[in-house]
Order: sequence, then structure tokens, then C-alpha cells
Amino acid sequence: MARLSGLQKEVLRLYRHSLRCVRTKPEEFRSHWKAYVKEEFARYDHIQKKQFSVVEHLIRTGHRKLEMYSNPNIKNIH
Repeated sequence: MARLSGLQKEVLRLYRHSLRCVRTKPEEFRSHWKAYVKEEFARYDHIQKKQFSVVEHLIRTGHRKLEMYSNPNIKNIH
């Protein structure tokens, strides 16, 4: 298996952290949150790993969204 680059590891770390955040949401809305996380990551799966500036921008954006959605007052995404 090929070794992952630092950016690839960061994307996986953000994905895992996002899915862990889903566990903090109310049970009845978790499926919505999980679908949202998967859709967000799938939306950009066509980005080439060599497009460093694009990947870095998406990681920063993802961290900001995660921080915002981690707020316990936000219950549902849809």
C-alpha cells in the first residue's frame, strides 16, 4: 500500500473528526449529518491530489465548517 502524503492524512483526519462530530448530534438527526458529511467530501473527490492549493483551501474551509457545526445548539443540518 502506498504511503499517504501529509495533505491526504489531513483530509482523512478531517473526515474522521467530522464523523465523530456526528455522534454528538441528536439520534434522530444523525443520518442527516452523516449524509451531509459524505456528500461534502464526495463533492470534491474529483480534485487531483497534485492540486495542493485547492486541497489546502478545502481543508481550511472544512475545518471552519466543522467548528461551526460542532456547536451543540445546532441540532439538524437539513
